[in-house]
Amino acid sequence: MLFSVLNPHRQRLWHFHGGVHLPDEKALSNAASSVAAPLPAQLVVPLQQHIGAPSQPCVTVGEQVKKGQPLAKPQGYVSAPVHAPSSGTVVAIEPRQIPHPSGLSALCVVIETDGEDAWAELPAPLSDFEQQEPAALRERIRQSGIVGMGGASFPSSVKLNPGPDQPIDTLVINGAECEPYITCDDLLMRERAADIVDGIRVMLHILGTGRCLVGIEDNKPEAIAAMRQAAEQGDPSGRIKVVEIPTLYPSGGEKQLIKILTGKEVPSHGIPAQIGIVCQNVGTACAVADAVLRGRPLIERYVTVTGRAVEKPQNYRVRIGTPAADLVAASGGYTGELEKLVVGGPMMGFRIDTDGVPVTKAANCILALTPGESPDPGEPQPCIRCGRCAEVCPANLLPQQLYWHARAKDLDKVQDYNLFDCIECGCCAVVCPSHIPLVQYYRYAKTESWAREREKRAAEHARERHAAKEARLERLEREKKAKLRKKKEAVAPKGGKDDDKQAAIKAARERAAAKKRLAQQPDGQQSGSAPTAGATEVKPEIAVPYGKPAGAPASAMTEARAAEQQAAQGAVPKPVPDEVARAAAEATAAGVDNAPSPSKTQAQTQAQTQAQTKAQPQQPQAEQPQTAEAQPQTAEAQEGRPQATAGQR
Repeated sequence: MLFSVLNPHRQRLWHFHGGVHLPDEKALSNAASSVAAPLPAQLVVPLQQHIGAPSQPCVTVGEQVKKGQPLAKPQGYVSAPVHAPSSGTVVAIEPRQIPHPSGLSALCVVIETDGEDAWAELPAPLSDFEQQEPAALRERIRQSGIVGMGGASFPSSVKLNPGPDQPIDTLVINGAECEPYITCDDLLMRERAADIVDGIRVMLHILGTGRCLVGIEDNKPEAIAAMRQAAEQGDPSGRIKVVEIPTLYPSGGEKQLIKILTGKEVPSHGIPAQIGIVCQNVGTACAVADAVLRGRPLIERYVTVTGRAVEKPQNYRVRIGTPAADLVAASGGYTGELEKLVVGGPMMGFRIDTDGVPVTKAANCILALTPGESPDPGEPQPCIRCGRCAEVCPANLLPQQLYWHARAKDLDKVQDYNLFDCIECGCCAVVCPSHIPLVQYYRYAKTESWAREREKRAAEHARERHAAKEARLERLEREKKAKLRKKKEAVAPKGGKDDDKQAAIKAARERAAAKKRLAQQPDGQQSGSAPTAGATEVKPEIAVPYGKPAGAPASAMTEARAAEQQAAQGAVPKPVPDEVARAAAEATAAGVDNAPSPSKTQAQTQAQTQAQTKAQPQQPQAEQPQTAEAQPQTAEAQEGRPQATAGQR
């Protein structure tokens, strides 16, 4: 239900759904001013103190470092560097236990302090920030390692860069500090209100907006008065308005505070920038002023050490990396029986097993509780479906349904019921009559959902890589084929002499094929073709006469070759008529070659042999060669004609 309240500054307020009234227990630690925590002998600086990618170490073991010197550089857009809180020597870069609900270790830079506390060279102050580009100011904030100081630890440079498509009309500064026991923001607003206002002015310039609402609960009157005075002096234009809001847990939640001050609701699974609002913590605003106006990185913060299990609750200005044990010792140590040691508040903080963990940028309180302050609720009882959890849920969820589905590990169902809109404030667990640890079930379901989402993204990434590999292989194969095709085209004939050469090769192949067909046909005739013009058919029974007229190239060449055979055998050949010799020469010049080949039929061979034998003159028996071996024959003669048999001689 909505209602409006008119405060002295005429600011209308709205009310969010649910919420609970809790004993604030703030008087334990806010009675005195803050003090500087003693410089420890060793500083343990975790490399990931923010949401996003962890930073990368840029120092080595044994290196001497100065106060404010970068120890690790950011990796990626959503990341933040860390700096040396004091001067000394880097003695280790190793995993150490850090304040985290899991109790696991993380990579840390361990510095052995030298007591000198000497500053490194710092960037030049930007006192004229109103003449600077917003991008330059955001980069200064990024390099200073500033993150959200309210507990979320989101990199502030990213939050101050919503993009051109999301114009910002209102800057909301969270000074509610609604959780019991914690008073560090209260003391910060009392002591450094002017610095907070300067940081607000810087952020207004970066965002390009002219309106800022500072929300502070009405149980902090001193902080409200200090902030109003600083706003009037530091920004006379009236852009900064300090608004007193009712004390109701969890009014310090980002979405809840925006609803109280503006009446707007952040969409489910959305961010405030979608409705034109950016929300920052008062500690973040103070750190922005230090970075821009003084060039100092974020190396210390206000921390509350409280609870009835410590001797003297106090607020300290603590170097990042200071062990929690040193703060407890500065507060007089433990008194009585320690039931629980918590980092953060009793509602949204988490328990730690040892006080050896270091203070980080997000750690705002070290809470030591006695058994009376943290009684054992006993064994959880079955849910009686009373519905009180739904009545107090500030996110307007159905905690009972979330509990059942989380317990059944039905992760799809819990997301259907907007699990990730839960801010883990613990209101449902406080009012549960069955003492069911509801927040633990929700945290478990969130963790499992994140793990499943990571596996899904990894599988999708593997699929994309496989598809990219297949595409690359196909592309390489296409390129290879294209190169081969171009190479063939480069050596292929393109006309002119190459065409003539190819035509000659083709004609030679055709002639060889025709000759092969001729050799395979009987009687030496081509099938389906007429006898060659001018050729004389040789019959086996009839010898070719010497007096045959010229004009038959085949007969003339036969007679000429017969004369050559006789000369080779030592006989005196009959003179070849001139016209026969001339015809043979003309036939040779014309390319006519009717020489006998091994492929001719036996009948042709016998006819030629008889003709040669009859043409030879009769010689005395003594002049005939005695044996066939004695006849001198050349390789050409052996290859050009067949051997005559003894009967033919």
